[in-house]
Amino acid sequence: MSGGEPLRIGNASGFYGDRFDALREMLTGGPLDVLTGDYLAELTMLILGRDRLKDPARGYATTFLRQLEEGLGLAAGRGVRLVTNAGGLNPAGLADAVRELADRVGVPVRVAHVEGDDLLAWGSPLLERSRELGGGRCEGVLTANAYLGGGGIAACLRAGADVVVTGRVTDAALVSGAAQAHFGWRPEDFDPLAGAVVAGHVLECGAQATGGNYSFFGAHDVRRPGFPLAEISADGSCVITKHPGTGGAVTTGTVTAQLLYETSGARYAGPDVTARLDTARLTQDGPDRVRIDGVRGEAPPPSLKAGLTRIGGWRNEVTFVLTGLDVEAKAELVRAQMDAAFDAAGRRPAEVRWTLARTDRADADVQEEASALLRLVVRDADPDAVGRVVSGAAVELALASYPGFHVTAPPAKGAPYGVFEAVAVDPAQVAHRAVLPDGSRVAVAPPRTTREPARLPDPPLPAPLPDGPTRRAPLGRVAGARSGDKGGDANVGVWAVSDDAWRWLAHTLTADLLRHLLPETADLAVTRHVLPNLRALNFTVEGLLGEGVAAQARFDPQAKGLGEWLRSRHLDIPEALL
Repeated sequence: MSGGEPLRIGNASGFYGDRFDALREMLTGGPLDVLTGDYLAELTMLILGRDRLKDPARGYATTFLRQLEEGLGLAAGRGVRLVTNAGGLNPAGLADAVRELADRVGVPVRVAHVEGDDLLAWGSPLLERSRELGGGRCEGVLTANAYLGGGGIAACLRAGADVVVTGRVTDAALVSGAAQAHFGWRPEDFDPLAGAVVAGHVLECGAQATGGNYSFFGAHDVRRPGFPLAEISADGSCVITKHPGTGGAVTTGTVTAQLLYETSGARYAGPDVTARLDTARLTQDGPDRVRIDGVRGEAPPPSLKAGLTRIGGWRNEVTFVLTGLDVEAKAELVRAQMDAAFDAAGRRPAEVRWTLARTDRADADVQEEASALLRLVVRDADPDAVGRVVSGAAVELALASYPGFHVTAPPAKGAPYGVFEAVAVDPAQVAHRAVLPDGSRVAVAPPRTTREPARLPDPPLPAPLPDGPTRRAPLGRVAGARSGDKGGDANVGVWAVSDDAWRWLAHTLTADLLRHLLPETADLAVTRHVLPNLRALNFTVEGLLGEGVAAQARFDPQAKGLGEWLRSRHLDIPEALL
């Protein structure tokens, strides 16, 4: 196991479409050993799948290739190795494109890639197994990809690769695979692997670790936050920081927010290791430096997660603007008129959903502030049922409905929507392989030891605050939050700003109270997880997002604003905390 100086790993992309010049900024802003780029999300796989239908040679994130036109020479000149999942559905194709680019710009680099995640490419037995485990809902899949670990990345780097391209690996594997190669960790070195996975999870969303999307954004200059990096030690501990002079901030708060993002309980399961988030200790280690240590690891689960995407059907949307008085009555009139039009056409869509957003206020000085939005969303397996039947009916109301009738955009024909579904597959049936710079293929063995990541019992709560006077105030006065999506579920992480606030929060914000504060969740299963080391609660809300982000089941399809909605809700808070 290599010791000495820590391994410095940065990240230059949190999603497909992130800041284009971040790769150059990270390569020129300070010393690095490895630079990663995360381009994949559940929605991205659907987008790349549709790209591949148009052109089988595509299916990868072309942005990365354009960034390399300048970045490849910068990385080679500084001795920085690049690791990215921009390969998407076609890592071999992107690896070839990188080689062609290297020849064109005159920068000799050794390129390797990781393959085996694409279940569609490896034959029917895998899909048959997926169908069994997924309840038979895998017909017509557009993409089917297993979430691989860092073993293939490590093999490529050990073989001398300067650029490693992967398809669907876990986001954290970009970091943990590089650390595994550098320090020579064995598959059974669960504690250091878990520490690197935690570091990777903090880095994976880019500027979200340096003050972006942060509840207390007013405390820092976040107009252009820098991208994060981790200084990882041989024992798996790390320091999260950023290049000097870049914007944003790295604090225990910004790191806590990212640790809670799109996770759930104490056990954060991955293909290489299950990281125990309840063991992570965060310490401010100087300006823009947060140390994470104490992370324990356990054997990974016996199955791999696989993400399936498919076209779920067709949808259409019309947003009516209701201005001034009698908003409820105007909304009722439009609903009745559209329902009558559907009945007359004999083509009522399978799903018709109305949402009235009361964005209006009385006696407004600005017309927009006097207006509410009535949103109609329809879905059906038949495109004709959401096309002219809907848009034509809406247009025909223009002179024959409520006073002040107008819509936010001209009604259009229907468009396809996607569905994301997670299923489990047997790791032994996934052909995880590293394709080395010399073209040879090395098989990556599945874990020898596994463990089901059962939920841990909740830890003891801190002593409650003594009784005292309270005041009605927003939850956000004493707590931060960050929320996101995992398939059709939403997660909301909430952390207290002080020890006393934690004593109050841990006893007050139950799953039942969250349902009360967020009425959209009232009929859904809500699970609360307690993480005392982070002074945090993490909630999973099952089914809030329907069939996932691509299905656009609600106004905020990725639940990005769910945590901020929760923070805006008022409840009785001890005056001592305010």
